Amino acid sequence: MTRARRSWLVALAGALAALIPALALSGFTVDDALITARYAHHVALGLGYRFNAAGPVTDGVTPLGWAFVLAPFAAQGPLAALVAAKWIGAAAWTFSAGALAIAIDRVSDRPVRFAALALLPASAPLGAWSAAGMETGVVLALGALAAALPALGRPLAGAGCAGVAAALRPELLPFALVVALAAQVAPRRGGERPGAAAGEPERGPSRAREREPDVGPTAGPSRAAAMRWTGALAAVALAGLPFVAVALIRLSVFGRPAPLAALAKAPDAALGARYALACFLLTGPLSLVAPLAWRALPAWPRGLLAAVVAHFLAVAAAGGDWMPLSRLVVPALPAAALAAAYVASAADTRATALRIALALAGELFVALRIGPTAARVGAERSRVVEELRGPLAGAGVVAALDVGWLGAATGATIVDLAGVTDPVIAALPGGHTTKRIPGSLLDARGVDTLVLLLAEGQPLAAPWTTSRFARGVEQHLARLPGAGEAFAPVAVSGVPHLRYVVLRRAAYTPHAPRSGSAPSAPSTR
Repeated sequence: MTRARRSWLVALAGALAALIPALALSGFTVDDALITARYAHHVALGLGYRFNAAGPVTDGVTPLGWAFVLAPFAAQGPLAALVAAKWIGAAAWTFSAGALAIAIDRVSDRPVRFAALALLPASAPLGAWSAAGMETGVVLALGALAAALPALGRPLAGAGCAGVAAALRPELLPFALVVALAAQVAPRRGGERPGAAAGEPERGPSRAREREPDVGPTAGPSRAAAMRWTGALAAVALAGLPFVAVALIRLSVFGRPAPLAALAKAPDAALGARYALACFLLTGPLSLVAPLAWRALPAWPRGLLAAVVAHFLAVAAAGGDWMPLSRLVVPALPAAALAAAYVASAADTRATALRIALALAGELFVALRIGPTAARVGAERSRVVEELRGPLAGAGVVAALDVGWLGAATGATIVDLAGVTDPVIAALPGGHTTKRIPGSLLDARGVDTLVLLLAEGQPLAAPWTTSRFARGVEQHLARLPGAGEAFAPVAVSGVPHLRYVVLRRAAYTPHAPRSGSAPSAPSTR
């Protein structure tokens, strides 16, 4: 079999390993995906980069520019933009997984290297987030190419991919810089040893295969060192300058270099450390805990491991994430899989089997426990949108914490109680679910409708202000003086786990509270 034919077959296997779980979990999404989709819809309509059609331009999308990518597909509304985002993310990850599989194939000639490829289809986070409708699918693809391209002899292209990924997701900057520098010692021309004859097979990882600049037979040590420095500087520039450019654009347009979400949700080191540890145990990198194998690895796979560790530390410092399925660490998992292939090629087969088994155990635990629930999220959100579209009709200004699905259900002005799209609320004390919203703010904004989420398994009580709500912001609003007289419930969604209550100003005269499935009267239980 020719090398080209083998590469195509291996790439197809890698693509299928990514595509099948992405299709199985394509129903997964999160509320924030629809926030970006609403920005994209307004861009498509020529209204500008804003969350509310008549509101100010705000920095409510962390991956700056992502809404413009979706805008050509968003004229029909936020839901259309979400569908496009899902397809774009899944396609990008499928393509890059093919390149990652080729890189894994060229690690060595030991069949055990392909055990690392098994980490891809078993990973619910990879499958779910690639098609979630967030930017994560594209960032995941860029992270995979940042690791795979240097292994295929394209270190600067890999550094460029890492740089774009860090521009979209700021917490990826340490990963991008480390993997770009490590790529300078990656094997050249797709895994051939420097000086190897054309067609000579690889025989496993070796320090002799580390990348050395091809400076010619007469080049002196000083010229070789200069070229190494030039390559390293070029890699750092490609990996870091996109991040700097985005920060400068934000500073110029919005007055701050960091995304608005960083202000709305202040980092919590303790929560971040717990998040990073849980992700480490459940996403697959446990297979890389191999001190003996580390000593046998060349510099390039050591650099991959260092990049993965750097990313986990950055995620911990950023305070983790509230979204399920380890979203923030997903872009580094392809690099972890490639490093696992090097570990497998250098370590004892029995030790490799044990490490891979432990990694797969963590992944399968997540896939079996959370996967089925995750696959239903999109359908449940769509049902809430359809159920509450009617009760929200005629609303002028709606205040809520989960504003993504709300932006798909109504064209009304939305007050984002989390502050993710609202710089005034973002600056208030507290986290994005615990801000102390003053009642005067609701009056000043002209809020005529509230949408609050009931706590899990809790009914709507009478009076409604005694109900138990899901998050601190909502509980605080229900306890504001005069809230019960100012607002009255008109509808409750009928989706389990997503029991949203629509409340209108007292001037609005509703009949009984209703839902999309059946009347839902207040209960005293």
